[in-house]
Amino acid sequence: MQRLYDFIRRHPTWVDCFWAVVLLGVSSMELLPTDPGPRRIPLVPHAVIVGVLCLVIALRRKAPERMLLLAVAGGVAQLILDVPVIAADFAMLVVIHTAAAHGEKWASRLALVGGIVAAPLAQARWPLESGGTAARLFWAAVMTVPFVLAWVLGDSLRTRRAYFEQLEERADRLEREREAQAKIVVAAERARIARELHDVVAHNVSVMVVQADGAAYVIDAAPEQAKTALETISTTGRQALAEMRRLLGVLRSDGQPDTGEYVPQPDADQLGELIEQVRSAGLAVDYRVEGSPRPLPSGVGLTAYRIVQEALTNTRKHAGPDVGASVRLVYFDDGVGVLVEDDGAGAPRELYGEGGADGQGQGLIGMRERVGMVGGTLDAGPRPGGGFRISVLLPLKPAG
Repeated sequence: MQRLYDFIRRHPTWVDCFWAVVLLGVSSMELLPTDPGPRRIPLVPHAVIVGVLCLVIALRRKAPERMLLLAVAGGVAQLILDVPVIAADFAMLVVIHTAAAHGEKWASRLALVGGIVAAPLAQARWPLESGGTAARLFWAAVMTVPFVLAWVLGDSLRTRRAYFEQLEERADRLEREREAQAKIVVAAERARIARELHDVVAHNVSVMVVQADGAAYVIDAAPEQAKTALETISTTGRQALAEMRRLLGVLRSDGQPDTGEYVPQPDADQLGELIEQVRSAGLAVDYRVEGSPRPLPSGVGLTAYRIVQEALTNTRKHAGPDVGASVRLVYFDDGVGVLVEDDGAGAPRELYGEGGADGQGQGLIGMRERVGMVGGTLDAGPRPGGGFRISVLLPLKPAG
């Protein structure tokens, strides 16, 4: 059945031709003599009208305006040639519906007018043999109803199709706008992350310069102190190189000049201060550190700090009143994990949908970009029973 339905949708003209043949067969039955007396319906005009109306059925969707005019011409010829109402006149109902659904506006109006006047004209040309004027008027009104109903159904189909086309166009436009906005957000977030990592690397380099100057100053008087400074330079240099690897491919796009002031960014060691600030703002937060705390590379520490900061901000903005949150910082041998959960019932679509946490497509997009910069993974979504959960795993060494 599905294959048959697909074939019908792909070949509507073939279907119309089939029904035209069926109508021709039914109408041909009227051409056969039913009694030996004289024919009531002229043979040649009858055959011509039937052929015209069957052609209207066959080509109605290929050329609705032309077929409507052909049907009007056939109806006028039927009146002039005195061919009474026949089975092929059903084609007029069909072409009125088609013109209303697929034709131009003038064709739709002409179809409505033709449908309204068809039955009265037929009643005036071939009046009822029994009954008075009231009966004839009633019969004409009753026969007008199918024509008007056919037009109304066709016009409703046109309106519905136009409505769906408008919805599809709007959806396509919104999709293009959303993609463009997402690209803009990603570019802006990458630029912001690049600036922060630039500051981290610049800070490490400045530390190396200070330590190198100190080592050169005390290398003769205090060799051990100079050795310690050189070890610090080595460690800091490796961290700076790791950050530079993560920075490759991310360009600063704002064109703002450097200020020359390199201030170290916050890291995981300052999460306690961040939690206290959030608590003072009225959000109950349970904060725990698991594993063996140790210094983290600057980019990893900065990412962990920003993830917790963004997640708690989202909780305050979207999770609703009387909400509680928990933050877990877990140290592994080769990485660090961050888990932020809340028990709110705010706007989950904004939090984990395409739009992102702030309703503008920037929350989760920014988190994923930030985590991806240090080679980590992020998993975000609703919790069973309500609330939201963000889980992040950050490696201590860059991949590859």
